[in-house]
Amino acid sequence: MAAGEANTYYLSGEETNWRKNIVTQLRDRNRSETYCFYDLISLHNRLLESSNMLRMENYQLSIANEKLRCEVGSGGFGGNSTLEARLLAHAEELATLHKRRGEHTQQIVDLNIKLQELKKELQTKEASIAEHLEVNAGLRTEITRCVSRERELENVNQMLKDEHQALQLAFAALEDKLRKAQEENRQLVERLIRYKAKDADKMNEENDNFLKKRQAKMQKELEDAARDTRGISPDRTSLKEGPVGLSSSLPTQVSSKFDAHDGEVNAVKWSPVDRLVATGGADRKVKLWDVSKGTCDSKGMLVGSNAGVMSVDFDSTGTHILGASNDYASRVWTVSDLRLRHTLTGHSNKVMAAKFMGEPSKVVTGSHDRTLKIWDLRSRACIETKFAGSSCNDLVISDGSGSTIISGHFDKTIRFWDTRAESSSNNIVLQGKVTSLDLSRDAHYLLSCVRDDTLKLLDLRMNQIIGSFSAEGFKVGCDWARATFSPDGQYIAVGSSNGSVFIWSISNNKVESVLKDHTSAVTAVAWHPQGTYLASVDRTKQATIWGDV
Repeated sequence: MAAGEANTYYLSGEETNWRKNIVTQLRDRNRSETYCFYDLISLHNRLLESSNMLRMENYQLSIANEKLRCEVGSGGFGGNSTLEARLLAHAEELATLHKRRGEHTQQIVDLNIKLQELKKELQTKEASIAEHLEVNAGLRTEITRCVSRERELENVNQMLKDEHQALQLAFAALEDKLRKAQEENRQLVERLIRYKAKDADKMNEENDNFLKKRQAKMQKELEDAARDTRGISPDRTSLKEGPVGLSSSLPTQVSSKFDAHDGEVNAVKWSPVDRLVATGGADRKVKLWDVSKGTCDSKGMLVGSNAGVMSVDFDSTGTHILGASNDYASRVWTVSDLRLRHTLTGHSNKVMAAKFMGEPSKVVTGSHDRTLKIWDLRSRACIETKFAGSSCNDLVISDGSGSTIISGHFDKTIRFWDTRAESSSNNIVLQGKVTSLDLSRDAHYLLSCVRDDTLKLLDLRMNQIIGSFSAEGFKVGCDWARATFSPDGQYIAVGSSNGSVFIWSISNNKVESVLKDHTSAVTAVAWHPQGTYLASVDRTKQATIWGDV
């Protein structure tokens, strides 16, 4: 690179140094590549000079030879032996010189060929140097662009740092506000619990007074009836009026059994108005069975699900049935015509539980995508999503208005949700995964089946565990095993992994009965609303109806 080219750029001291360094390296390389030919050029020049000198000597010797020949011719060839000897010597010397001249000529030709090759190589090197200089100029331009881009990125980075700092300050402020809101919420929940406890005490007191008055009234009626001399007609006693509260009988024998599905049976539920039982299975169907005549007659099949049905539920009127499926959806059918009315899609994982919320137009679902969703069947849309943070396996509605939802999760936690709030109000942590939940008829007690092979009884008025049920040989058979209260709230029933159905008495925590008929793990049990039948299903497509009538 010429010195004049360096003056065409106005560069900083650092750029000038590396440019001079490149020029110096190029010159050194040029010098090192051409230095090896200097000896050949010098030798070639010396050979040319030697050839010229020998040519002159040869010319002079030729002249001297001609003179000698003339002298010999004039004096006689045999007259001067000395001259003849000299002539022979000169002839030999001339031959030697001719031979050397030929060798030198050949060397000159070889050197000329080599010189041409070196010139071509030099031209190639010069072209390469020019190409590299052009690449060098392009790289300098690229460096300039990169430096400019680097400055822009530094400015953008600084701006992002400033924005990040501002967001951190805003986040700190919001986090502080969240802590204050959580503390306020905790205080409100504590106050609500105290008020609920007071209300529960008042309700219990009123119930006691009501029962005392009713017993006094019944005693008076009995005394009046004893004094009455007329007979009592059986038509005056209504069969629809039962004793105070419901009475459940412990089943002792199999009333009927049948193959409900083509694979595992995951769910079972009684209709609230008829002796009609619904089952959901891995064959993607919900089936209805009539047990009113002592036998199980198929009343229909509800189709539309694309995967196994995990939960079934009737509405309060018994006209609609709800099924939760592993195909990430839930469906609503009408019982009378077996038609599919609604398909609720929106979960991103299998739906394990679905329940009606007090009225037939609202549904809540729990899924393994760690959310609970509330649906309005009139608009056929999700109106609210609760983010639980853990897979939901079962849920119940604790009041008739549907404002309070209780959900059981795989993180061993029972969560309580107010539909008017975004997050759960309080949590209860157990010792194992929660597989099912069930409410007593008065909604005062919650039954939870836990994966540590126990059942936990919770008093919702005190929000604490008041009982634990376990037995030798009882093991929870799957992660969705369903336990149930008896209609009168005196007993609890659940299936075991060995095919048995265990029934405990709540009053003394003792096992009242163990029903054995299934050959595989029992997945779900359900008590008839009148307490006369108990239905159980297992993982080998069998359903069993237990009862004494």
